[in-house]
Amino acid sequence: MRRVPPSTVAREQIQQLLTTGSPEGANILSQLALLGVQYLGQLGMEHEQADLLGRDHYQRSLGEPVGYRNGYEPTTVKTAEGPVSFRVPQVRGSEEPFRPRILDFILGNSEVLEHLVVEMYARGLSTRDVEDCFRDEAGNPMISRSAVSEITDQLWEDYQQFCTQDLSGIELQYLFLDAVYESLRRYGAKEGVLAAWGTSADGRKQLLHLAVGNKESEACWTEFLRNMVGRGLRAPISVTADGAPGLINAIDQIFPSSLRIRCWYHKLGNINSKLPEEAKPEVLAHVRAVRDAPTYEAGQLAAAGVLERFGEQYPSAMKCFADDLEASLNQLRVPVRHRIHVRTTNLLERSFVEERRRTKVIPRLLDERSAMKLVFATLIRCSERWQRISISELERQQLRLLRRELGLDPPPSEGERQPRAGKNAA
Repeated sequence: MRRVPPSTVAREQIQQLLTTGSPEGANILSQLALLGVQYLGQLGMEHEQADLLGRDHYQRSLGEPVGYRNGYEPTTVKTAEGPVSFRVPQVRGSEEPFRPRILDFILGNSEVLEHLVVEMYARGLSTRDVEDCFRDEAGNPMISRSAVSEITDQLWEDYQQFCTQDLSGIELQYLFLDAVYESLRRYGAKEGVLAAWGTSADGRKQLLHLAVGNKESEACWTEFLRNMVGRGLRAPISVTADGAPGLINAIDQIFPSSLRIRCWYHKLGNINSKLPEEAKPEVLAHVRAVRDAPTYEAGQLAAAGVLERFGEQYPSAMKCFADDLEASLNQLRVPVRHRIHVRTTNLLERSFVEERRRTKVIPRLLDERSAMKLVFATLIRCSERWQRISISELERQQLRLLRRELGLDPPPSEGERQPRAGKNAA
């Protein structure tokens, strides 16, 4: 049996969670909060014990010992996220019974620790911020400076570990890209936070990468995509994004064989802004009929009809509609039930709304690190609430055929049975 302090075990569990992710259906941030509370409290109690005895674990006393370590007693604290187990250090041979002051604080203030764990990840709290959270009624600190430093340093390392996780185990099918902009106090200008989400072969949606890109340039997006590829991400069937030229060029360079899908949410908004009010219902109805066509070929025919019908009346709107039309129609090549999921970046847009709700109370974030932690904490929580896409066996066969057609997967070996897609194949 390993003889290590309970705080070490809690820290290893946090590292494992951030490396391997949460089990199916589990909320990673809730688990993180529970383990974080456990780690904070456990480390604080161990440091109190070390301060009393004047020595760390397995360290000899330099003078007359004031007491001896005597194992642990289990206890449980109820929190909003669920019960948290602690192992309270025991001391024998001391003049007075040992009871960690931080345990009494936790029993009455567990919500403070939960908030503290989230804030550490979201905003990069300083040592002083953490110390201020652990003071008794007289204002005296209840946790040593060395313990605070260890907590903040370790949690930041765990966060970075999450952001560099291996992506080779994800059977990515659909990729989504977008950006949100945040103001940084130090630089006085908005910084773009690039975001990538994906849908895997089992229908699960998950955050893949976050990074700062000073602007949505081709260089920034190319570096962003190369980072994911370098971490093992396989080429997706489709990549959904808006019409930013730098992003389009980066996608075509890194994933040349994947279907690039122009976000219909942005497309319809741009067309709508170029139409007079009285024409919007009719024209947009025809445009939506193109989007909802049964096949790619039918979409091409419907699009040609729209351009012929409204081209002279509304040239600006039709120019917008015709721009990058092939990418707009590419969503018609995926299985029918999946089209509504891949044709927009709405999942990102809705998550960014939640992220902006959090950041609008902060005029400017302190620095890049604070911005990234807040965006990550918000987006990962939003993503855990998403439902997975249902993928039937027929659709799995369609996706395999489409990947081979696009050249994303090698052709079947000789003698391998070719799956039949059936009448409803995309």
